[in-house]
Amino acid sequence: MRTLCASTLIGEFFVIGFAGLVAMKDPDLATSTVWTVSGIAMFFCLALCGVVTRPGGIALGWALQIALIASGFVVPTMFFMGAVFAALWWASVHYGRKIDEAKARFAAQAAQAAQAGQAAQAGQAAQAGPATPDAV
Repeated sequence: MRTLCASTLIGEFFVIGFAGLVAMKDPDLATSTVWTVSGIAMFFCLALCGVVTRPGGIALGWALQIALIASGFVVPTMFFMGAVFAALWWASVHYGRKIDEAKARFAAQAAQAAQAGQAAQAGQAAQAGPATPDAV
């Protein structure tokens, strides 16, 4: 799950940066305000990549998605881009969890197979009897 979510967040990092460039064209917005807000959001994307698997990480990701959609009030295209990234976030979380569950099942099956193989080897060794030293 971490890889998919982090990939989505890195994509958002770049989209937020480009949205900041578009927002600078608005004469009503101060350049410092645009880059402060964009910079904080971009930093939040990067920081969230590291904490996405911790408790509350997914909820923080959803908060970022809502903020990205709400940024459409400043840059109207962000309504669409925010919705796209919210869908990507949902897919990353949903399918990432399924992948993690499949990996866990596969690891459990591999561990069972290894135990069964060790038990079979121990049974064959017991049937063969004691080892005899070779004559020199």
